[in-house]
Amino acid sequence: MEQKTVNEMLSWQTGLRLEAVAKALRGRGFEAEVCATRDAARARVIALAQGAMSVGFGGSLSVACLNLTRELREAGKEILNHGFPNLTAEEKLAIMRRQLTCDLFLSSVNALTDDGVIVNVDGNGNRVASTIFGPGRVVFVVGRNKVVTGGVHAALARVSAVAGPVNAYRLGKKTPCAATGKCADCAGSCPESICRVTTIIRQRPSCTPATVLLVNEDLGL
Repeated sequence: MEQKTVNEMLSWQTGLRLEAVAKALRGRGFEAEVCATRDAARARVIALAQGAMSVGFGGSLSVACLNLTRELREAGKEILNHGFPNLTAEEKLAIMRRQLTCDLFLSSVNALTDDGVIVNVDGNGNRVASTIFGPGRVVFVVGRNKVVTGGVHAALARVSAVAGPVNAYRLGKKTPCAATGKCADCAGSCPESICRVTTIIRQRPSCTPATVLLVNEDLGL
């Protein structure tokens, strides 16, 4: 029998887990598939974007890992990314609003339960709004590190422990968690809190075609 490396064995195990999550997502009305690598996920996004004229980016590091912008732009797509440098506050807001009606919106999740529930926590609300209603199609790019066992409670715990503090630090926010690395439950008391809106998607929204690409690599926060 061929000797397997530790990484190969762990990838085999997580691959099986992701297949089970994909099945659960399909049961909730999503299109879902497992991509063995980020390169495979990148190819799937390019394919899904084929008929789109405008592509919105929700600010996801997981999506950024795929390096999609150049190829999509060269294919003639309009890129709606409010994270581009040197934009004024008014320009960013205008792009966020246009993302609500783009042909394809690319996002990730803060956490995904192993029975297929998507959990996101947002500051402005633009990202979560665009995953619920408006775009012609939504694609979630989800690394294996985002999948949790224990239901919505575990998903929210992941946001408090990882996604919230680290994203606040990344964005340079003046929040307690950006200084300590630990959630202080500051929503409602901190002007720069990024944890203002929580969405729990238990089933695909009726008017929004949505694809979840589960990547057998760690992506994003």
